[in-house]
Amino acid sequence: MSEKNIPNYPTSSDQFRNKNIVITAAAGSGIGYATAKRYLEEGGNVFISDLHEERLKTCIKELQDLNLGRIDGCLCNVTSTEEVNEMILKASDYLETIDVLVNNAGLGGQNSLEEMPDDVWNNIIDVTLNGTMRVMRASIPYLKKTGGVIVNNASVLGWRAQRDQTHYAAAKAGVMALTRCTAVELAEYDIRVNAVAPSLALNPHLSKTSSDELISSLISKEVLGRAAEPWEIANIILFLSSEQSSFMTGEVLSASSQRA
Repeated sequence: MSEKNIPNYPTSSDQFRNKNIVITAAAGSGIGYATAKRYLEEGGNVFISDLHEERLKTCIKELQDLNLGRIDGCLCNVTSTEEVNEMILKASDYLETIDVLVNNAGLGGQNSLEEMPDDVWNNIIDVTLNGTMRVMRASIPYLKKTGGVIVNNASVLGWRAQRDQTHYAAAKAGVMALTRCTAVELAEYDIRVNAVAPSLALNPHLSKTSSDELISSLISKEVLGRAAEPWEIANIILFLSSEQSSFMTGEVLSASSQRA
């Protein structure tokens, strides 16, 4: 991939000054971490959660070292209603208010439906779809106080067919439907709910659930000749939670350069 194809990193416009943001699955080097960093750069305060303790501590320290907004976090397994409720309570106590919720937790894999074990199917649905539901449900009472915004991380696979991805695609299609229906329910409280649907954003953890052959194949389908940088998807998440998208709710925004 040619470096000249990668755009310059954005400069801050301070658009989230004094806003308080909660982001799930934000430890590491993927979309969640990039999103937390971009909110801090734009003046926000951030509370992150993750399943991995050491990675979470490392990421919080790295974000604190930026000397930007306030940043803290806690462990949370989004398959546990108890842990999700506790995480949102901790976030509210730390931030005082919640203006933006970003649901980034998800789990993928490669399995044909014919050979799909129940536990693999159930785990991906539970993390990716049910986890998004649990975090949204727990945050709604807090977002009602601020007229806040929810942004869910979906995927182009919620629309497009790809072999060995029935579990992940079904979960992400469910996230899209959850986004649309919840947006209708929450409009009367001035809470907007949207989703971003990336095609491919590269990070080191992707190789744990996707083969090198699959990743190369996906990159070849992008007309820009490369995968997205995680911060490019983060920029779209920031847009969907900003006043610049104030007339958007129940929408799923594709983040892709794939051929139709």
